[in-house]
Amino acid sequence: MTKPKVLLLGTIDHEAARKEYEALSKYADLIEPKANNRADFIKEAKSGALDGTLAIYRTFASASITGRVDEELVGSLPKSVKFICHNGQSTFDNPMFLHKPVIEITFIPLTNPSLNPGAGYDQIDIPPCSAHNIHVSNVPGAVDDATADNAVFLILGALRNFNPALLNLRKGQWRGTHPPPLGHDPQGKTLGILGMGGIGKNMARKMQAFGMKVIYYNRRKLEPAEEGGAGYVSFEELLKKSDVLSLNLPLNPQTRHTLSRPQFGLMKPGIILVNTARGAVIDEAALVDALNDGTVSSVGLDVYEDEPAIHPGLVANENVLLLPHMGTWTVETQAKMELVVVRNVRTALVERRLVTRVGEQGGMGYGE
Repeated sequence: MTKPKVLLLGTIDHEAARKEYEALSKYADLIEPKANNRADFIKEAKSGALDGTLAIYRTFASASITGRVDEELVGSLPKSVKFICHNGQSTFDNPMFLHKPVIEITFIPLTNPSLNPGAGYDQIDIPPCSAHNIHVSNVPGAVDDATADNAVFLILGALRNFNPALLNLRKGQWRGTHPPPLGHDPQGKTLGILGMGGIGKNMARKMQAFGMKVIYYNRRKLEPAEEGGAGYVSFEELLKKSDVLSLNLPLNPQTRHTLSRPQFGLMKPGIILVNTARGAVIDEAALVDALNDGTVSSVGLDVYEDEPAIHPGLVANENVLLLPHMGTWTVETQAKMELVVVRNVRTALVERRLVTRVGEQGGMGYGE
């Protein structure tokens, strides 16, 4: 009986995951494309060279080969492809690049989704995948701790107004010619979480340890056991009641610019915003205006609307604490992400299903 094939798009960088992937040769032929750009990849796929591929392991950085996984690309794939196992980890986030000269690292411009590794899968258009009966997985859970820890850092830094002092200290000015405004303690403040998934729930537990009251808005109210003491409110109530608002929702056409001028108008004066999700869920131009007029007092950001470019109004404002998308930048987390993807591929081969299929395909059957 002919083995199916697994197509590797990108690299697997951690030894444990690489060994698990290589062990899949028991069930499938492990192949890689010859193409190194989108046009050639589509031509290679249409030529029949990739026929027999059942599952694809793809990384964020593989977009340099295939471009966006859209209708055109999906339509060019062999009809045998039934699974795409996506790892949001970018090779730009791989520890192997930490000691490379900057000149050796080339950023790949993409259409819309920018350099945004993690659990997200906004490089992949789910509707055409579903239409072609291709099931897609991502890596939820693997990124929860690291991303939540990142949010905790940003919340505390923004609350305490640490950024102006950090900048002055590096200039040799101690706290500055004029000391920065006093910060705020987290105890007794209300943390609003927009998107109470794995990362949101993880962060809620951690911030409750700092004495914060947690409220959230989600597409659905969680079961009491999942809420962990957090209170469910409407979107409008979340905006009106939060002292600190954390964004933890995926980016898709429906969530783009979830926060813009009308939403800023509903918020408490002096609110603090933290975003570790996707940059484009906030209208950055509106955020800059809200900072300038005092509606928003300080911000902690790890993601940006057009990263790696950052709105100059955010860079210029000392009350904005900036990180260059560091949410999953740990050896342990990126190793876990790779293992989750490999195990999805294995389950696809052995059981013809996925372990962590994306939510949009929850009602879709695993028919041949």
